[in-house]
Amino acid sequence: MGADSKHSTKLEDHYHSQKNRIFVRGIEGEYNLTEELKRLRAQPRVRKGKDIKFVDGPQAFSKHYVEPKDGITQTFHLHLEEYAPGAVSQKHGHVNEAAFYILDGKGFEIHDEIRYDWEAGDVAIVHNNCVHQHCNADKHKPARALVIKTKPMYLFMNMLFQKTVIPRPTEPTPEGAGFKPREEGDK
Repeated sequence: MGADSKHSTKLEDHYHSQKNRIFVRGIEGEYNLTEELKRLRAQPRVRKGKDIKFVDGPQAFSKHYVEPKDGITQTFHLHLEEYAPGAVSQKHGHVNEAAFYILDGKGFEIHDEIRYDWEAGDVAIVHNNCVHQHCNADKHKPARALVIKTKPMYLFMNMLFQKTVIPRPTEPTPEGAGFKPREEGDK
């Protein structure tokens, strides 16, 4: 197996590079508001974070709390991002906006080649059609952000633009070698 095919196989282990994700649930059969409300009210109102595991890595990890495939919501996606020491995310762009509430750490965004610094307590807004990348500026500590985005609603409206410019790194940073994202209760 050549280096290129090995590299592309490794990328498919990443949540964000998988082609079989559900972005918008299908609306099938007879539309019946009474039945849909009954179905929605039967869904859990609380999802336990301890039951949801991080995916991706080794630099940028994601924990997906709510997305359309869960049957709880159709129009937004909520996930937690954790960046290993010195880590960067993929460089990408999409038509939908996103809000990153920074829970801890210090880092920066690159939006259309402009740097924006952030730290715990800040909110970083990714505007529509912005090519961007998320970066942990600390070489010794991780950083976390809670992300809310309306990607499913945009896709539902057939606004499909999304492009990866540089994929998520498949190797850890020297400082982040062996890093594991913090689970509930970890400090």
